[in-house]
Amino acid sequence: MLARNEATLREAATAIKGSIPIACDVSDPKAVDKAAKQIGKELGAAPDILVNNAGIFGVSPVGETTSDFFIDTVNTNLVGPFLFVRAFLADMKKRKSGHIVTIGSIADRTIFPGNAAYSAAKFGLRAVHEVLRAELNGSGVRASLISPASTDTDMWNSVVLTDPPGKPDAKRPRLNRDDVVAAVMFALTQPDTVNIDELRLSRS
Repeated sequence: MLARNEATLREAATAIKGSIPIACDVSDPKAVDKAAKQIGKELGAAPDILVNNAGIFGVSPVGETTSDFFIDTVNTNLVGPFLFVRAFLADMKKRKSGHIVTIGSIADRTIFPGNAAYSAAKFGLRAVHEVLRAELNGSGVRASLISPASTDTDMWNSVVLTDPPGKPDAKRPRLNRDDVVAAVMFALTQPDTVNIDELRLSRS
């Protein structure tokens, strides 16, 4: 388990037996390299499963989006997943097994006003996944994209949504985070001969 906030990470890790908490800023290449080496040491190899789930989210018109927020959003939501894939992909391909799960979003295909930074990152992340799928065909390494609609997570705690219309509705019922977990588990538990290329989730 990785996250930037070490205290919160360690608290969460106590609820999962056998978990190994590692504090890491996924947008920092040096921090990712350090974490990847620690993971390899703890596991004795590259992980069998990599779930790229780190993300930050905010809403603001393009003209009001700060350069720092745009860069941080793209680095966390797009560059970070790329760095972790790169860290483990060679070993996965060498042993001809592994599964890379990318958590996308409704925003990797749908544009909302005020969503420039997040959609730019998620559209890019979907593109990386598609390239990865093409490159991994026949390698024994699988790659799945799970793209949920708005999900009830802490990311929404600091988000304030006002006009213009068309922004994601803060009051609209959201997916439960366990629904997303179930989708990830579905992708992971298919036979080795089956790859779930993409799952798109919406609130029924």
